[in-house]
Amino acid sequence: MSQKRTRRPYVTGRDELDTGIAELLDRIDELPDRKREFGRQIMTTLFKMLDEGGSVGDLKMMNSVFKELRWAFKVFGPARSTRKVSVFGSARTKPEEAAYQQAVDFGAKMAAKGWGVITGAGDGIMGAAHGGAGFDKSYGVAIDLPFETSANEIVRESPKLVNFKYFFTRKLVFLKETDAIVLFPGGFGTHDEGFEALTLIQTGKAEPLPVIFVEPEGNDYWEEWHQYVLEHLEKPGMISPNDLCLYRVTDEVDDAIAEIDRFYRVYHSQRFVGQQLVMRLCGKLSEARLELVNEKFSHLLKDGRIEQGEAVPGENQPEIAHLTRLTLHYTRADAAGLRELIDFINDTPDDQVEGLGTAGPDPEEERADRGGMPEPDEPEDLDED
Repeated sequence: MSQKRTRRPYVTGRDELDTGIAELLDRIDELPDRKREFGRQIMTTLFKMLDEGGSVGDLKMMNSVFKELRWAFKVFGPARSTRKVSVFGSARTKPEEAAYQQAVDFGAKMAAKGWGVITGAGDGIMGAAHGGAGFDKSYGVAIDLPFETSANEIVRESPKLVNFKYFFTRKLVFLKETDAIVLFPGGFGTHDEGFEALTLIQTGKAEPLPVIFVEPEGNDYWEEWHQYVLEHLEKPGMISPNDLCLYRVTDEVDDAIAEIDRFYRVYHSQRFVGQQLVMRLCGKLSEARLELVNEKFSHLLKDGRIEQGEAVPGENQPEIAHLTRLTLHYTRADAAGLRELIDFINDTPDDQVEGLGTAGPDPEEERADRGGMPEPDEPEDLDED
């Protein structure tokens, strides 16, 4: 049995520095306690690194990471009330190719539904998805590369374009700011993004999301990839059979959109409150359906039952307080099983879900955590020295 770590104050260890940090924070008017504490810890980390003799190279990297993440959060912050889809695919795809036309169609149809479209801001599939979505609904997260000197013409002059030096910060923003991931045929980068998203979801380090691989009819690009997964990953036991539910493969743009719609038909979002996983729903399940949920998914529980009710104290999200809640003491050991639970909830017949309606994405404060699912009992203030 693992021993719970003891909470200790996270300080520099030098009273004059800790006092100076507190005095600097006092100069910011009306700073909420929670923001103040995180600000104190961020500044403490910097001063500890300087005091410990951190190298110029390490400080340079840290500086770049903070700068580009701050700017990305500033760009995406006002748009967190809008659902978005991240689109990946080859920058080399030509306008006359079927996959390019599919990406244009997908971007246009998602924008018509009110969704934003995030891409790597390049040409090919990225430019196609942005071309379909249009200027107002397009978001770009570009990477500085020596052979790609500018973003595509849709987002080149957009205030919703962010340029990154590092792939890992860019990847964080891609996942944190999205509600779905769609991949068209592409090269190493496309496969990297797809596998990373699946890895984070499978391990519970990111929340469940629709991940959909789209190929032109008769192309079999992703179907052959899927067969590889079946033959070389699932068959020898390198992944579990139910891990296959974490993604879908289709050759129809409308099927991809229908899959996204299905994912958010009843399910809305989730978060941990203490030891409980709280799942928000856009409607109330019937008692019969709730009983079926418990029968089929008791293996996801450490103990107790999956209960239905109202907002849980500690969520502190009044904008979605009206949504129905399911609470469960989740084992955190079966992300694919959790996705199967979400699918089962979304497949509830209309006559077994009451008051079904639509709701926007997670509240702004909560979406800031989308890059990773936090441990429910992880202390926020822990000195790891």
